[in-house]
Amino acid sequence: MARLKSFIRWCWNSLVAFWRIISRPSAYLPLGFLTVGGFVCGVIFWGGFNTALEVTNTEKFCTSCHEMRDNVYQELTQTVHFQNRSGVRATCPDCHVPHNWTDKIARKMQASKEVWGKIFGTISTREKFLDMRLELAKHEWARLKANDSLECRNCHSSVAMDFTKQTRRAAEIHSRFLTTGEKTCIDCHKGIAHLLPDMRGIEPGWKDAPELQGKGSAYLHAPEQAVRTYLAEIETR
Repeated sequence: MARLKSFIRWCWNSLVAFWRIISRPSAYLPLGFLTVGGFVCGVIFWGGFNTALEVTNTEKFCTSCHEMRDNVYQELTQTVHFQNRSGVRATCPDCHVPHNWTDKIARKMQASKEVWGKIFGTISTREKFLDMRLELAKHEWARLKANDSLECRNCHSSVAMDFTKQTRRAAEIHSRFLTTGEKTCIDCHKGIAHLLPDMRGIEPGWKDAPELQGKGSAYLHAPEQAVRTYLAEIETR
């Protein structure tokens, strides 16, 4: 019992001494030590923070859980953004994480709530995922709409587009809506990386010129695979 009391007393005295030092470090430690120590701690913190940021900003990390690996990632591998004639591949963070540092941090903080979904198994099965596909898609569409399709514009620039090399329909839509700022990429280009949910009742985002009307009606009511084929044909023209 005496040894236990002695140990508790020693722990308490150590905590008190430690608190005195950290509450008034200049009274116990030389200024040079504090300066160098603060610099070293800052480097360690910044290095660790950026390392963690980069590790969580990779496709390997995104697909480390079965919810992403077995659902949306498998869909991505079948699209032009994964494999194409130019060999340029868009990974998960390219489309879902802004490149600008401040926007990236804000997105990481926003995405931290998704950890709860993992813990509680919100989309732990294929059936649960399909039930929530429309809701999840709407959240992502709204996010991209709010930031003017920022992630899309990291690779695609309307200023650099040569409309003469596009199909008549694409050139018409881009010149009328994209270059004027009336619409943004996600308004029309839903489902380019993942299968679409049930799109009945959801507007496609554009209105064709009179001479082109009728060619895009499949977008509204076709099943998922038909929509995928339709969009793939547009991308490869």
